[in-house]
Amino acid sequence: MNKKKSIRLYGLFAVFISILLFSSGCIEPSPYCPSRVHVDLTAADSYAINVELPFCFPINNISQIKSGARFAEYRYSNSSPTSKEYHAAEDYGQIPGTPVFAMADGVVSFSGPRKGYGWLIIIDHPENNLYSLYGHLSSSRWYIESGENVEKGQLIAYLGDSDENGGSVENPLYPHLHFGIRVGQRADYPNSGEWRWSAGWIKYCPQDLGWLQPSFTIVNQEIPSGGFQKPQAGFIEIWWGEILISGLLIIGAISLFILNKRKRKLIFLILSSGFLGFGTWFSFAEELKISYAMLTLCILLVIIESFKLTILLTHRN
Repeated sequence: MNKKKSIRLYGLFAVFISILLFSSGCIEPSPYCPSRVHVDLTAADSYAINVELPFCFPINNISQIKSGARFAEYRYSNSSPTSKEYHAAEDYGQIPGTPVFAMADGVVSFSGPRKGYGWLIIIDHPENNLYSLYGHLSSSRWYIESGENVEKGQLIAYLGDSDENGGSVENPLYPHLHFGIRVGQRADYPNSGEWRWSAGWIKYCPQDLGWLQPSFTIVNQEIPSGGFQKPQAGFIEIWWGEILISGLLIIGAISLFILNKRKRKLIFLILSSGFLGFGTWFSFAEELKISYAMLTLCILLVIIESFKLTILLTHRN
């Protein structure tokens, strides 16, 4: 690749980055966020045993549980004292070891540690076009694994102790279940940003991002025809952060490939290998959509360099 083509490539990339940043800058938090709807929980415990109803609460005796942060409740951000953050779920305070149950039939799409949550479980409910989120669970007790099918009311985990539920011995977190319900499936949302699938506190109104008030959704027990509808938002609006990171990784990998081909020096081979190795690990760790593309590039580099080494050794012999 000559110098002019390289300049064009990086120029196009700069335009691409500018468009993404401009698009993200056009997204503004809602000036008004509807508060939660008051619901009657007196009959809530009967939903689990009624097989004709699609939903149940994830904890028994829900009407007697003292709630923590409520849905759409706001607080002021630590990083920006004038900026509000909204709670995209409901907190149910209860003692460690309390059983937690699936709110509906579905498949476990995530079961693992998550920063701020301790152990986190996500269940996709494709028939209803929803997913449910269960945070601050115990990692030391039994929990269900990813990929398993579950039925409404099935045990999935237990609440965690104050030092394993997202807290620590130095900074314990009071035991509670962070319970969220969102339109769509986990894979419909990115791994980071305000639209992330594991969001707890966000600067946008939860309803605008597809989050539903859990207690109202369960008590209402109604599923719209065709399932719940996702929020009206553009692809770039939702995925711009992942697109930006993915673009940087791909451009970086291609650039190092070009340098390695042109300079043919060991240092560029080491840089290429190191960058691709880190990029591949990072992509899978962050569940980026380009994970397998990065892995393919990494394997391709190994094949190319192995082929070159084989030819070099053949000529020497």
